[in-house]
Amino acid sequence: MFTQKKSIRFKTVLKVLAASLVCISLCFISACKESGYDVVIVGTGGAGLSAAVAAREAGASVLVVEKMPFAGGNTNYATGGLNASETSVQKAKGIADTSEQFYNDTMKGGKNLNRPELVRTLTGESGKTVEWLISHGMDLSDVGRLAGATNNRAHRPAGGAKVGPHFVQIMLAAAEKAGAKVRYNTKVTGLIQKNGKPAGVVVSADGKTENIKAKAVIIASGGFGANPVIITSYRSELTGFGTTNHPGATGDAFEWVKPFNVGIVDADQIQTHPTVVPVKNIMITEAVRGNGAVMVNRDGKRFEQELTTRDVMSKAILAQTGKTAFLLFDQGVRESLKAIEGYAKQGLLTEGASLAELAGKLNIPADVLEAEVKRYNGFASAKKDGDFGRADMPRKIEKAPFYAVEVNPAVHHTMGGLAINNKAEVLTADGTVVPGLFAAGEVTGGVHGANRLGGNAMADIAVYGKIAGTNAAAYAKGK
Repeated sequence: MFTQKKSIRFKTVLKVLAASLVCISLCFISACKESGYDVVIVGTGGAGLSAAVAAREAGASVLVVEKMPFAGGNTNYATGGLNASETSVQKAKGIADTSEQFYNDTMKGGKNLNRPELVRTLTGESGKTVEWLISHGMDLSDVGRLAGATNNRAHRPAGGAKVGPHFVQIMLAAAEKAGAKVRYNTKVTGLIQKNGKPAGVVVSADGKTENIKAKAVIIASGGFGANPVIITSYRSELTGFGTTNHPGATGDAFEWVKPFNVGIVDADQIQTHPTVVPVKNIMITEAVRGNGAVMVNRDGKRFEQELTTRDVMSKAILAQTGKTAFLLFDQGVRESLKAIEGYAKQGLLTEGASLAELAGKLNIPADVLEAEVKRYNGFASAKKDGDFGRADMPRKIEKAPFYAVEVNPAVHHTMGGLAINNKAEVLTADGTVVPGLFAAGEVTGGVHGANRLGGNAMADIAVYGKIAGTNAAAYAKGK
């Protein structure tokens, strides 16, 4: 019989065990603080979180530091999808795609400035990486097409929901579940050096400076799209441009790596996104065009192939009267992409019960717009764009109501950054490896060349984040 005395003794034992566990946990934390970590990762965007999960899976102790008070960085803003080829999702949908075609599209989009070995790894590992993400709970069941792609390969959640916030939510949970420690409001100010190698990071938190030791460091701190000083130092013509980047994308890593003579690659290759709402700087995902929208100017006319690369479309918009254009679509496109509902809630859509009503609200000639849409619908029926050669026209623009969003280009992605090899190891200016230093994501250069294709940033952070985490863990363990 379970007596009252036995019950008291049992509760006492539980209290002792609980106290012991607390003591053990405190000792572990104290030990980590004293001896450091196997791997310290800078940044909680998609690259940093992918690296954290991979490094923990490889058995390394991991600390992730983030200067912002929240996780995600620019990944929180990613909408269109994650490009990958030869995936189980594509095969289930009957989409014939190859890593070779993905490679060719990426090199062409980057004007062959990309480093081929980096692109080979990006495209060749993309399918396996998608399966890895799915195994951690990501929903990548919807597949669409973004500009510059010859096949449908942009993976995203069901219904075309935003891929970025979902990625952050799932991979942050996976990293924490795996045992990675995450610290917010912790700004890296430099790298610790020991025998000419990185040995941790110097951080500023709560007004105090702290040295955090590590056997390997992964820089995943993002690009410099929110730093107009760096941007204009490379591209003066971008003075005054808005940005789609979060406030933390300031390119701090360029200073940290100077003592190691790290190579900087393609820093002048700065991409503008063509469909950004003026003044508000809210990006409208490329997937809206991919799902059937067209671009028209103030005369109500199409002026470019909607799925051309971002640099070409940005230049075309700036050549129009007013240096803006209108993204035009119907209820059918809206129903095909959940992301549009977010734009509607933000009050970004101009709506008309008919094309004529919409034209009136936009102050463009109704007869011209109606004729232009009728002409486009004819091309969509024939599956051949007689004006601009658009290859993919998934639907006509015919289902009321009709919508438009005024857009112009804004700074979006910085293709240049730290030089790396396809093992995510950081390289010096003369091409030698900096032992123990790894990098992934927008902080690096060479993957995207002169122009990044939509969906390739998400592929980059996932593929190279995973590679960085795995290889940093191996380095830390002396393998």
